Amino acid sequence: MALQIIGAGLGRTGTESLRNALIELGFAPCHHMYALRDDPVLVPPWHDVVCGGAAPDWDALFAGFEAQVDWPGAAYWRETTRHFPEAKVILTLREAEAWWASLEQTILPFVALKGRHTPPHRNAIAELTETILQRLIGPDLTDRAAALSAFEAHNAAVRAAIPPERLLELPVGAGWAPLCAFLGVPVPDQPYPSGNTSAQFRERVARNLAPDPG
Repeated sequence: MALQIIGAGLGRTGTESLRNALIELGFAPCHHMYALRDDPVLVPPWHDVVCGGAAPDWDALFAGFEAQVDWPGAAYWRETTRHFPEAKVILTLREAEAWWASLEQTILPFVALKGRHTPPHRNAIAELTETILQRLIGPDLTDRAAALSAFEAHNAAVRAAIPPERLLELPVGAGWAPLCAFLGVPVPDQPYPSGNTSAQFRERVARNLAPDPG
């Protein structure tokens, strides 16, 4: 099974909501950081690619998945859009300052707890997430200006590289209509999914010191 949909949007741009929407529309399973969280077997190959520089086998990494959103896959959108040339590309978006505020409240604390997560495979997820972010932002993950610049540069690069007919820009809150029109499927008779807010993420941190890094 080749990927039909590639999510190029960075984490904290509505990727969990898009994941749930794609599943509802029948594009399932959908690869997301949750897949690694829920299945430790998936973590070592990704860790080897992200942190160890192993040559990626995209067919193996996405075996069984119809769609991909969120990290770690979104960090390799250039490679995967070439490898799966028929896949449609979705760039989830939000205002840059809102993205930074969400990142600062969620994923950065998750990374900072590297080595203290349970179960243990989440520490490997924290390490690969840290590596992805350092490649995106630079060595200082608290550098707001660098993060904002990297966010805008990432989105501009996707727009420049992907033909308009293959790309959907999907801002947070856009709902079903643009997504369903892009994919050529009917609009479901239910609200567009919403979840994994910063508040929910912080609640998990407070509850068990092992947040979900999506």
